[in-house]
Amino acid sequence: MAHAYTPGLKVSPKIRLTKKRILPLKGDVVVNVGDTVTSDTVVARTELPGKVTPINAANILGVPAPDLVEHVLKPEGSPIAKGEIYAVAKSFFGLFKTTLKAPEDCHLENISQITGKILLRGKPLPVEVTAYLEGKVTEVYPQEGVAVECWAAFTQGIFGIGGETHGILRMVCKSKDERLSPEKISPEHRGCVLVGGSIVTAAALKKALEHGVRAIVVGGFDDQDLRNFLGYDLGVAITGSENKGITLVVTEGFGEIPMADRTFELLKNHEGHKACVNGATQIRAGVIRPEVVIPRPESELKAGPEVTAGALIIGTPIRVIREPYFGRLGTVSLLPPELTPLESETKARVLKVKFADGIEAVVPRANVEILET
Repeated sequence: MAHAYTPGLKVSPKIRLTKKRILPLKGDVVVNVGDTVTSDTVVARTELPGKVTPINAANILGVPAPDLVEHVLKPEGSPIAKGEIYAVAKSFFGLFKTTLKAPEDCHLENISQITGKILLRGKPLPVEVTAYLEGKVTEVYPQEGVAVECWAAFTQGIFGIGGETHGILRMVCKSKDERLSPEKISPEHRGCVLVGGSIVTAAALKKALEHGVRAIVVGGFDDQDLRNFLGYDLGVAITGSENKGITLVVTEGFGEIPMADRTFELLKNHEGHKACVNGATQIRAGVIRPEVVIPRPESELKAGPEVTAGALIIGTPIRVIREPYFGRLGTVSLLPPELTPLESETKARVLKVKFADGIEAVVPRANVEILET
């Protein structure tokens, strides 16, 4: 067999990235092709419809539902100011009257003569999409968004929480197997992206949040600490929408696992530069990996060895993602084409991996992922 394919984790010292920045609804694109943008540059805007509030108007006014429209002072679609009377009903020869006042600035969305309800729609919610990367606009999708392109050093993680953010990259651990503990975090790290070693403790994550750290990139994280930090069990789902004030990218897995050499060295080589981080993770169809992007001019990046994306060949760097060798890094030393019996009495294609300490092991191909360069 010439080669095989397996999911890959990309770690690249030089890559050209393109990100599409798309609005949730059609709106206005405010940049042009060729424009230079930064992470905070707004590239497109739109407005989401405001919240709808149903009012049981006929019941409150004491009138039949078919007659409700006769008691509403404004037509459908009209704006109503907060506190303004928009419906009134009189009784006892006009001696008493019941009124409806707007709870906030809104629009009169609908008057139903069947249910007797009035729908009030609140103010539209403005939505802005930023460039996220530092680069150039290469394509504009009218009323939808843009594509932003840049050269960068780039690494993906196994798991993350929190959305897009950015900050100056700071190494707070001297080695890949050093723990990121609270005493390593100080007020001077406000607005930064901190890189740890093997694990970040729950206390350190809490202190980072208190000091305004934008993101933490680390080898491992304890699943119980994650549960305590979020306040709930995450389960198997899509992450990235957690509003905790900090983004976390775990590069190796759960537990105390030293960060991979290439990942640690790549981040260390770019300390002091701006990093764009996104913790969004999706492990279902359409896999999304958390990522760290370090935009740099192409001339300042040095390309590393190239590996065909997703291809397993002799010498391909891999990571084992299941026990008994979970988290260990090595290279492919043999790719037998035939199916091999496993302990479970099933048959599967396997490979032989050579670890850094020289030990070799046979593992199912489904139990590894490529460390792409």
